[in-house]
Amino acid sequence: MYKILANKAVKVDEVTFYKLQMLESDIEELLRSNIDMVCDEEESMLIVGKQVRNAQHGRSDLTAVDNNGNIVLIEIKRDRKDIESRKEAFEFQAIRYAASYAKIVDSEDLVSKIYAPYIEKYRSEFEYQSLTSSELGNRKLNEFLQVNGAENNFNKNQKVVLVASEFDEQTLSAVAWLNSNGVNMSCYKLIPFKIHDEVYINVEKLLPLANYEDYYVNFFEKSSTSIKKTGKKLSRQRLPKIDSLLEWGVVQAGDLIIAKDREDEATLLSNGNVEVNGVEQSMQKWLKDIYGWSSVQTYVFAIHKQTGKSLSKIREEYMDKIAEEI
Repeated sequence: MYKILANKAVKVDEVTFYKLQMLESDIEELLRSNIDMVCDEEESMLIVGKQVRNAQHGRSDLTAVDNNGNIVLIEIKRDRKDIESRKEAFEFQAIRYAASYAKIVDSEDLVSKIYAPYIEKYRSEFEYQSLTSSELGNRKLNEFLQVNGAENNFNKNQKVVLVASEFDEQTLSAVAWLNSNGVNMSCYKLIPFKIHDEVYINVEKLLPLANYEDYYVNFFEKSSTSIKKTGKKLSRQRLPKIDSLLEWGVVQAGDLIIAKDREDEATLLSNGNVEVNGVEQSMQKWLKDIYGWSSVQTYVFAIHKQTGKSLSKIREEYMDKIAEEI
């Protein structure tokens, strides 16, 4: 990271969570409230557990359910020293916890064992105070699965997300091998910086690696042609974002955006944010507040009022049109 002063680039050195006096529990709480730091706008996620104890008395850091119905295990380590000082490898500890989640038979089982105790602990963060924690958990989880069309896929697979400020080579090598053998595991690096007593965190996804083609966003027209012929879908990295849709004129500043299946409405701004009641905010934050989820598939749940289509559908149709013209 560099700070620009009078046309000079002054390097800002990263610090450590240790120097910031942040514990692993502090990072855990940060991610619990802001899980979209380690998932993108193409993914919805609902946090359902924190410090969940399994039958072997191990404790998993955070537990979530994603829009595909997968149970997601998020394991956090403060730094490389914490990873290397453990008797058990970071990635295999997570796999062991994930294996125990594979025994969750249905959504009611998850609510009973994990989500209801979580709601009870953070009751002030939830609506419908008249409902019991189990009733509220079943309502929220079933709504999340239903809206995302994942009722029939609940816990068919598990996913693991590893988070640390630095990873050792052995962990990255093991995760890369596991990914190549069908295990859904990601590594995110959180790099803290301190500038004028303010803390900034840069988030970098290390694994799984993207394909080289994922970086050719500016030439997606050519990719779209080959995709149309082969029937392959674009990966998340190659999907254009709202800034590109605005730049290409596919949508316009001033257009109205409606939350899917809701009456909530916002005005699209030229920078890709939305304005609601005179307040500017990101589209992701606006949708998170509406649905009460930890992260939301922005382009699926943002409906363009003028056309009645989701932003996801609009960009898909635009890319298909460009492909046909080439």
